[in-house]
Amino acid sequence: MHFKLIIAMVEEESTSKVIQAARDAGATGTTVLSDARGEGLKPHKSFFGLTLETQREMLLFLVEEHLSRHILECISQVAEFDKKPGCGVAFQIDVEDVIGLNKQMHTILEEVEEQL
Repeated sequence: MHFKLIIAMVEEESTSKVIQAARDAGATGTTVLSDARGEGLKPHKSFFGLTLETQREMLLFLVEEHLSRHILECISQVAEFDKKPGCGVAFQIDVEDVIGLNKQMHTILEEVEEQL
């Protein structure tokens, strides 16, 4: 079985709905890293040296490769990445090896079979 790591940087207020959309699309869990910051093409405005920006959270989803694109698209739709600039980004990378999923493997296999 092969896996992908989906990394999503989302606005703090979008975190719950993005996690739920990913779960509905087949993700079996997530790791949330709070207080992330990022900068796009245009730097954020500052006020007396303090950057005025909303907080971001980094969401990590380790998913089976056959489900990864669908999950990525669901995240994008719910987070509205294509509708408004600066609301976040998501991407996937290949994972060479995984350990620690023995108890989840049966559930992951069932999810993949249902989706295919």
